Amino acid sequence: MNISNEEYGELTKRRSHNSKLCKTVPMAFLIGGLICTLGEALLNLYGMAGLNKDDAGALTSITLVFLSILFTGLEWYDRIAQHAGAGTLVPITGFANAVASPALDFKSEGFVLGLGAKMFVIAGPVIVYGISASVVYGIIYYIVGLFTK
Repeated sequence: MNISNEEYGELTKRRSHNSKLCKTVPMAFLIGGLICTLGEALLNLYGMAGLNKDDAGALTSITLVFLSILFTGLEWYDRIAQHAGAGTLVPITGFANAVASPALDFKSEGFVLGLGAKMFVIAGPVIVYGISASVVYGIIYYIVGLFTK
């Protein structure tokens, strides 16, 4: 099917709906805030259970990732994301969803070529650029440290 740029642009305009910023921005703020509030509540709960700050923080992250993957598997995460938009993408839960969702989509292709190969389709570039940026930052920090001693 060959179509011109103008035809493609017209097709895109017909099929795309404009987002309503007055609704989506507050919802993203609200849902993202609720996810972060849940994280703080878990952190406090684990702290009251006797865990030190580091262990409570690690267990909070693990719990949020587990809940995100569970909600992705139950197909609840996508329903929440339809209303919350970027509010579900920014916290650690969004990263867990970005790993779990493609893995679930391609599980029928097998563990290696499906689940293993497609798991990091979305999250892979985030990992690569995050690690690359941290290495560059570390080198700059080291060089600046040499001149400020």
